[in-house]
Amino acid sequence: MCRLAAITASEYFSPLENVYALETMKEGHDGSGMGLMLKDLGGFAEPLKEYPVLSGICSNDGLKRIEDYMLAQGFREVHMWNPVIKPLPGVDKKDCYFAKFYDYPVSYKEKPWKEKELLLLGTRLALRRMGESDESIVVFSFYPDVITLKEVGDPLQLAEYFGLDRDGLKARIVLAQGRQNTNYAINLYACHPFFIQGFGTMTNGENTAFVPIREYLMSRGFQGYTGYQSDSEVFTHILHYTVNRLGFPLPYYKHIITPLKRQEMEGRPDRDALLLMRQSMRMLVIDGPNCVIGFTPDGTCFMVQDSKKLRPGAVGGRKGKYALMSEECGIDKAVPERDRSEDIFPMKYDMVIVSPGAQEVKVWNQLKN
Repeated sequence: MCRLAAITASEYFSPLENVYALETMKEGHDGSGMGLMLKDLGGFAEPLKEYPVLSGICSNDGLKRIEDYMLAQGFREVHMWNPVIKPLPGVDKKDCYFAKFYDYPVSYKEKPWKEKELLLLGTRLALRRMGESDESIVVFSFYPDVITLKEVGDPLQLAEYFGLDRDGLKARIVLAQGRQNTNYAINLYACHPFFIQGFGTMTNGENTAFVPIREYLMSRGFQGYTGYQSDSEVFTHILHYTVNRLGFPLPYYKHIITPLKRQEMEGRPDRDALLLMRQSMRMLVIDGPNCVIGFTPDGTCFMVQDSKKLRPGAVGGRKGKYALMSEECGIDKAVPERDRSEDIFPMKYDMVIVSPGAQEVKVWNQLKN
């Protein structure tokens, strides 16, 4: 099993807090990788929120190809953040880790947001394809106010490697995964969290329904539903499909991935809608075991379990700061000053939702809501 550590707060904080929480849950990850995703950026990035950020890893040759491609597309670089690397034994140093902030091409300055979003998505996918054959370019995200870091190694070691205690990198939402390798080869695209158009998720578990879910998503005709080096990336794309493409409220994500049984729908005013969803999107039902933690573009964070409830998950905190963790000891590390009696351990019908700015937490239940 992997271990998950998400924190959402009203004030900026360092991703080191997530790393320290992962360290308390170290029995659940084997040091085969860590992924960090930061949303609502602070520190040096706070004045740059309007600019999309290209996050990734590349060779020196790949960097030149990125710069040439972005220039040809009309993007203008306004800032570049390179972590100050501290070489460490056991970490295979790459030529360049980067978060490059760009201004939009002139032709897109006045375009609606939806068109800008598609431009950013298409650009990320084009760069990914350019570097796939020789791994000279690895791109994790390209979106305003989001930075993604991934590397192979132990989370605490990687925090020192990336200089997270030195660079002043901060955010109001941070997702971190300490990875336990369940594949034959380690691929950085397979390291959580995953991102698409403002939505991010990470998962602890095994997606035994991966193939039919992948095939259904790829048949939707949306260019972003591709890649899939990990069976867990589809959870991010189902979330995007539910909220962005179908326009459903967030709780319907739970109805789609773990639909109620027919007898459980009886007597509900939305019975017909739920039944239609169950029938038309049955290929998106997850089999588990899975615990999914994620965020939406407006900064809402959530935790949801599959119907088997065979992966640990807990949510706790106080107004202004909540932690969504694989284990309660992770919450103890992140938010020690809280009322522990109010900690939440979601079960198979529950979705725990933390509002933007970590102002409140509520449990949405499939049977009762």
